[in-house]
Formats: sequence, structure tokens, C-alpha cells
Amino acid sequence: MIVILNRAAGTDEKAAELDEEIRRLFAAAGAEARIQHPDEEKDITTLAQEAAAGDDELIVAGGGDGTISAVAGALAGTGKTLGVLPIGTLNHFAKDLEIPLELADAVATIMQGRVEVVDVGEVNGRVFINNSSLGLYPGIVKDREMQQERLSRGKWAAFFWATLRGLHRFPFLNLQLTIDGAQIERRTAFLFIGNNEYEITGFQLGGRRCLNAGKLGLYLTHRTGRFGLFRLAFRALFGRVEQAEDFDAFCVTEVTIKTHKHHLLVATDGEVSEMRTPLVYRARPGALRVMVPQTTDDSS
Repeated sequence: MIVILNRAAGTDEKAAELDEEIRRLFAAAGAEARIQHPDEEKDITTLAQEAAAGDDELIVAGGGDGTISAVAGALAGTGKTLGVLPIGTLNHFAKDLEIPLELADAVATIMQGRVEVVDVGEVNGRVFINNSSLGLYPGIVKDREMQQERLSRGKWAAFFWATLRGLHRFPFLNLQLTIDGAQIERRTAFLFIGNNEYEITGFQLGGRRCLNAGKLGLYLTHRTGRFGLFRLAFRALFGRVEQAEDFDAFCVTEVTIKTHKHHLLVATDGEVSEMRTPLVYRARPGALRVMVPQTTDDSS
């Protein structure tokens, strides 16, 4: 089977050793892993599109959430199945689907698991499996990448300084949102759209109970500055953030976002790109097939 592997995605293992370990684990399970790496000629998206157009019914993506998302975007709607090797830093998609983070267990899930049909989100034709955001976060990511490239800072050091700079600038967006035919206007520094609804209270902040409800979770702050943002973060941990006057939460299937700007920085699964407005977000129910672990009921 094809394994599209981003070896730079948060793994501490040496590249050659990781390739060999993946081949060995699949061979022990009776499969041949044909590993492909992105390079200057073919990026991950190109490799994924070629795999989606090929004969293989199961395509494996190895890396962080950005890598998994790029491969999932090519497979969504094709009927082909995604296998996940979560070797990134955060691995939100794998965690929400209870895919094991240990490499051997992840390979076993691909070979012996079951197919789960899940949703994806989409913004202006670009697929995301976790979330998308506007405002503060995309600017921080863009700044972090610049610092890594120009100043040779490590990822987390660059993220720390980029966050401080972002909070100092604290840019606001004036947005017009059309939700189920109704229009609302908000002035916000942060808008977050999830593929299905996210937990926003308690210590499970950021998790999802399901990925197949056919909905998008939309969350945004308004009329709040830096102090208000920190207050909301505190309420999210210890209170009921959805009751705050300066916080909105919606469950939608589609939303159109307009602004006076012709382009906006948009983050999708941690990757930032510039998109032309208006932004049209929609849920794509059941668009992606993913290998997940067998449950107790499945194996009995």
C-alpha cells in the first residue's frame, strides 16, 4: 500500500530508521509499504492526488495533522479509505477518533481495524478535518513560520514570540456572517470553525465527541480585547463560556463570511493560506472513510 510520509512532522526518530520501521511493521502484518516522501517536485497534496487517482483502495498518511489533512482532502468523496500514522506533535484527528499514537498500534489499526465514515469541513473548496480559523491565530502561525525561516528559531520558541506579537497587535475583523439565511455582524479578533462541535468547557477543551454529526461548530469572540480574551479562556476552563456576553457559539451546516477585505489569512488544520472573500464554509457529511480501531462490540 502507498504510505505518504512527512518525516519532518514532529518525530524524533531518524528518517531512515522511521522508514525501515514502518516497512517492517507492515511486512509483519502481510503488507508491502510503498513509502513516498514529498520533495521539491511533488508536495504532499500532489502525492495524495496521484494516490487518489490510482488503483489502491487504502492510502496511508504519516505525519502531523497538516499532513493527514492534505491526504484526507484528496481522498474525500472518492470512496477510498485513509489510514493514519499519527507521528506529528498534536495529532488531534487521531486522538478524536481514538487511533493509537504508538506506531505499531497505529499500523495494527490500519491492518485489522474497521472503516469509520466521518465528515470533513470545507472552505472555498479546501478541505479540513479538524478546524479552520480567522483573525489572531493565522497571523501568529504566519509570524512563527517567518521566524523559523529567517531567524532559525525552534518551532515552540518562534510560536511563543509570535503569540506575544500577535497579542500586542490584536487585529480586529469586521465580519458579516450569513447563517441559515440570517445575517449577523461581528467585530472580532478570533473566529474558529470546527469540523463538528468542539468541547468548549471543562478540562476537555478542544476535543470532539463525534465526527459524523454533519455539522460545523462556529465560535467567535466579539466586543472583547486582550483582557477579555484571557477572561474567556479562564471561563472555558472553570465556567460556562457559552454564557458569556462576548462569546457566540453556533451549530451550522453552512456559513458565508463577508468582509470589506478582498483577501483574508485563513488557517486550516494549522496550515495558513490567503483566500479570496467571501469565505463559504460548509459541512460535507460522510465524505471520508478512515480506518479506526475495532471496538469491543465489533470484535465480539
